[in-house]
Amino acid sequence: MIRTRRMLIAAAAVLATALALPGPTAAQEAADPRLPASQVSRDGRLPSGWQITGGNAGKQQLVWHSAEPVPLTDAGVAFYAGDDFLGRPVAAKDRRTFRLDLPGVGLGQAADLQARAGGRRLDPAGVAAGAQRRRTAPAATQLPALPANPVDPGKAGGYGTATGEYTLPSVRLPGLSAPVEMQAVVVAPTGAAGRRPLALFLHGRHDTCYTADGDRWGVWPCPAGSTPVPSYRGYLRDQELLASQGYLTVSVSANGINAQDALEDGGAQARSALVRLHLARWADWAENRAPAPAIVRTAPTADLSQVLLVGHSRGGEGVNQAATDSITPPPADQDGYRGPVRWRIRGTTLIGPTAFGQNPAPDVPSMTILPGCDGDVADLQGETYVDGTRGVSRGAALHSAVYMVGANHNFFNSEWTPGQAKAPAEDDFADDGRSDPVCSPGSATRLTAVQQQAAGATYIAAAARLFVAGDDRVRPLLDGSNTRAPSADPARVLTHAVGAHRTTAFVPDTSLTVSGGRLCSAVDADPAVACLNSDGTGTSPHFAEWEPGPEPGRHAVALSWPTPGSAVRVRSAKPVSLSGAEALALRVIVPPGTTGTKLDVSVADASGRRVTLGGVRFDGLPGSDRTASYWGQEIRVPLTAATRAGLDLTRVESLELTPRSSSGRAWLMDVWGWRPGTPAVLPTALPRVDIGRLKVEEGNSGTRTYQVPVRVSGQGNGQVRLFVLDPITGRATTRLVSVHPGSNLVDLPVEVEGNTRYSYDVSHDFLVKAVRGAVVGSHHGGVTVQNDDPMPEVTVTPVADRVTEGQSLTWRVSLSEAADTEMFVPFSVLPTGDGAELSSTDVDPQWLMENYGESPLPERPLSKVAGMSLLSTVAAGQLSTEVAIPTIADGVTERAEVVRIQLFGFEEPPVGPIFTGRVADGS
Repeated sequence: MIRTRRMLIAAAAVLATALALPGPTAAQEAADPRLPASQVSRDGRLPSGWQITGGNAGKQQLVWHSAEPVPLTDAGVAFYAGDDFLGRPVAAKDRRTFRLDLPGVGLGQAADLQARAGGRRLDPAGVAAGAQRRRTAPAATQLPALPANPVDPGKAGGYGTATGEYTLPSVRLPGLSAPVEMQAVVVAPTGAAGRRPLALFLHGRHDTCYTADGDRWGVWPCPAGSTPVPSYRGYLRDQELLASQGYLTVSVSANGINAQDALEDGGAQARSALVRLHLARWADWAENRAPAPAIVRTAPTADLSQVLLVGHSRGGEGVNQAATDSITPPPADQDGYRGPVRWRIRGTTLIGPTAFGQNPAPDVPSMTILPGCDGDVADLQGETYVDGTRGVSRGAALHSAVYMVGANHNFFNSEWTPGQAKAPAEDDFADDGRSDPVCSPGSATRLTAVQQQAAGATYIAAAARLFVAGDDRVRPLLDGSNTRAPSADPARVLTHAVGAHRTTAFVPDTSLTVSGGRLCSAVDADPAVACLNSDGTGTSPHFAEWEPGPEPGRHAVALSWPTPGSAVRVRSAKPVSLSGAEALALRVIVPPGTTGTKLDVSVADASGRRVTLGGVRFDGLPGSDRTASYWGQEIRVPLTAATRAGLDLTRVESLELTPRSSSGRAWLMDVWGWRPGTPAVLPTALPRVDIGRLKVEEGNSGTRTYQVPVRVSGQGNGQVRLFVLDPITGRATTRLVSVHPGSNLVDLPVEVEGNTRYSYDVSHDFLVKAVRGAVVGSHHGGVTVQNDDPMPEVTVTPVADRVTEGQSLTWRVSLSEAADTEMFVPFSVLPTGDGAELSSTDVDPQWLMENYGESPLPERPLSKVAGMSLLSTVAAGQLSTEVAIPTIADGVTERAEVVRIQLFGFEEPPVGPIFTGRVADGS
């Protein structure tokens, strides 16, 4: 996942010596580089396991080393400094070493560096802290089964099926160095007359290559002796069910993108291009079947006006982007497909998707499966494909969220499932050494792989039947009507939705007045305003964070009551109309594992007439501290009582929620006027915004002004929210901007002052999100100012390299000239080999513990202390600093002891001069 690179509050650099230390070679990068873990705390910079490495020309990197290999996942690894997002590092081949380039990336709270994946901490400090917060939880109780829907889309249809594959010439896509494969498996109905609708599947980010010995890599093309992981064959069960029902199905391979998606959008645009390149081929074959692959020639002709896109994880974000790109094409120089659009996307199905850009296609119906035990995209950020469509466009498209209790991330794809896959595979929900009451295998709420795959196939077929075939009888399975498909049993599946025939009643924002409760921010870490505090009880998909951190415009209403009877009133700034609605639909979150939360629901019109519509009851989802189970359940209250009482439904002004159960908490996400049915959805060519990136040189003098490249295309007028990241702190300021095609988004000048002092590359970052009447393609760009000045040379001179016990060994680190950035100068500690090496009990134990997290005992040579290295810092604008090793008097008569330190580089052994310190006995 690629996100914003925030600037360091204290910009960092690892200096070369006068010899100019080289950066890593390709061979060293692919190997398992044994880099020392520089770490300092308190008045230093880096905690255990972290280091800043690099050579010259501003190629420094922030590096984290994992004790165990980290799998290639869809969420990917992200670096944070406290709550500040730094960026997405690139993994070395060993999967233990992760590097983030530092063109001015911000360390911020350097003592609180974190490595996260899908919202979970991976670094030892975070794992330890999480273990301390965990509480023993009782076994989760399974939810009761919902009533069966009259139509079950999971039943096989009447057609036979035929399976085959095709491989076409590879294609080159912008931003990717290696060509991407054009390979797919087709499952087609047999005996089906006429043109048939097409369902295209796109898998997510997974290992790309494997060997018979169990090695796995994320590289492309696959090295000799390894085999591509056939992820594209992992949806055959889904394909066969759809094909039996009369759909042509094709599942395409994207290994070439997975190995190269270290891009600002995480590869979404590349995946969109791949999808559209395949659709273009199917459009060609529909017109002329002669050159088509054999399986296509023997299959029915595809009806490209009836297309369903199905994407898993990053594939979900990719097909969402393809839906947007099929309505409003992206800029030609950013896109890998430049042909005409000869198809129509009727809907998308997104399985545990990433949402790095948080810009869903508002006018294409969608269904998003949220796996309750997702161990990869663990924050369930795919909820954005529902919540993020509110108010953006016409609202006619149904956007459904399907919360599947007990499902993990991987098992929707059989090639990612142990016992079914050809390549090595694992359960993504790891136990982390303890049993989870909801998600550990064997628990009452955890699905087996076969059960999960049956449920997944059933709901994919439901989306096809509603979005493509237009069968409204399956809508209650997707729109929060609380029915079930027996084919998905024993899975417990809850749904909610926005769009379709809903009309806006109360969507929490700053225009609402709340009494008895509070308007809370869904995405703010400040507990005074946040909806959900970090108390270790789990997270909410609705509150999944975005790159810039805290952002305006995302709210809920928080309710908390010590005793029943205290009403929470939500008042709209102006009356809303519920005319034509049959019921009031509320999406309400209650804490996981709770039972019997009861609320009375009342409304009042502009004249002050108030009517209680009825009571509602909620039971929390099965959840633990490791799940995102604070999820809004949909419940409906008929408006019959309001009609009978003569309430003016055209001018409803307020809503009241009155708790009738004992003390509790709840969060109101939104309220809608609801009536059944699925309206026709017409494509809407909204104005589209794409931000590019400009790279410029700093220059030696003068001030130059550059404009961030922004393009607006499409039709109509719209509004977006622009996020401007401060290049020093990384904090975002925002503003609403009106856009229309042919206009500049806004004047986005970046002033660059040239000088001859060394500094990092400086990244001025801008992000954009659609608010109303607009869509966003490339959401992240800006201006990168590249350093064009050489690093200062480093000299090291002894200050006190011959001392007596109890004194500090000290060296002075000097620069040939001052730099514009704080400079980090690392030293490795070398063994002496003669038995007289300074040991762990010869140095200040507090210094050892604070800087390295190590106890002096058992006694060992200093070079054998885990992560032992020294890191000196020359402040910006300064010419020198000192590095010291504090020793203690131990009262033992002994010979002089020695320590050897060396300026550190990437080569083995490290290059740079060696300095020796001697400590004489003080007894």
